[in-house]
Amino acid sequence: MGKTKERVLAEKVFKEGEHLFQGSPKSMTRIQKAIEIDPTYAEAVREMSVAYLKRGMPHLWKKYMDKAVALNPKVWQGYRGYCYLWFYRDYKKAIADFDANDVLTPNITDAPQGHSVDYWKGIAYLGLKDYENSLLYFDKYIKEEIEEFGTSTVEVTTYLYKGIVYYETNDFEKAKENFELLLKNSYNVYADGKYYLALILKEEGKIEEAKEMVLSGLKDFNDGYVNQRPYVESMRELYLEDYQNLIKDVTK
Repeated sequence: MGKTKERVLAEKVFKEGEHLFQGSPKSMTRIQKAIEIDPTYAEAVREMSVAYLKRGMPHLWKKYMDKAVALNPKVWQGYRGYCYLWFYRDYKKAIADFDANDVLTPNITDAPQGHSVDYWKGIAYLGLKDYENSLLYFDKYIKEEIEEFGTSTVEVTTYLYKGIVYYETNDFEKAKENFELLLKNSYNVYADGKYYLALILKEEGKIEEAKEMVLSGLKDFNDGYVNQRPYVESMRELYLEDYQNLIKDVTK
């Protein structure tokens, strides 16, 4: 079935504004015009939601986001889950959307915002401190990624988050394994991994090694090799003060 003349025109209007700054008045005016031409154009409806999302206006974000999901759930339900996860820290709603997306595409592992839905589920369950399910989905993601593409394409923060799960459940040996995998796969420059390894070394009474590790982590932090996200705080994000406090602890 071909496109309607309304959809063709709406897409033309929408794409003519793709160069405009996302969320700017000119961009939003053009998107609104595309929606008025074809109210069933889910991509434009979703794009309108983004401007309100990044401005912290949840009532307007949700209005447009929910409509986009209703129009094309296979494409946008997982994305809404991603938004719930990172922008609103509503882990239960995020997981519900990820699960619903799986039901809609039973033979496909969806990848909203470029990552496997299983990876996002692992993070959401970590947010809930449901460590068992967090590990289950991280391991599922790693297994599928390695089978399909190889070890080099596994998102390195998976090892960071797995390490954090083990650290928070006092399994320091497995935590250390995952932080070391993080460093191995990031050319030994990743501040967060070194911070946690320093904590473990401190617990083991290896104070000098802990000091060297956290100082190396601080250098990585200052060089920008850190677990950060645009617009929002990352899961278990560390700040300069965390490194400074740990350095004080191991240099007393």
